[in-house]
Amino acid sequence: MTSGDSASILPAAIELRNLFQIVEHQEDYEWEYFREGVDIHRLYGDGITGPTAALLRYREAAPIPSHVHEGYEHILVLSGSQQDQEGKISAGTLRIHAPGSTHIGMAEPGCIILAIYEKPVRFFQ
Repeated sequence: MTSGDSASILPAAIELRNLFQIVEHQEDYEWEYFREGVDIHRLYGDGITGPTAALLRYREAAPIPSHVHEGYEHILVLSGSQQDQEGKISAGTLRIHAPGSTHIGMAEPGCIILAIYEKPVRFFQ
């Protein structure tokens, strides 16, 4: 799977198939280091400017540090479970955080999520 020539250029179309079976074909994606214990596959955007969508794969139980959302964030859990101050969500669950919301994300090893950000995320650390 490729996401175009540059992470900051929006491709004409992106298609992801069998997302709820992603564990079985996760090696089809090009994963990069994101945080300790967490890999990322960017679909579009660079996470710094404009909208961004990415798959996040937790190789170990690892936190995503405290951050604030300048715009809406959509989290769709594809495998495993993730939790934050709102509680735990499992595969097949979509959670939407409103602009201005602040939280710390934590997931179990093997969790893969689809994260879509309207605007860049601002980390406090």
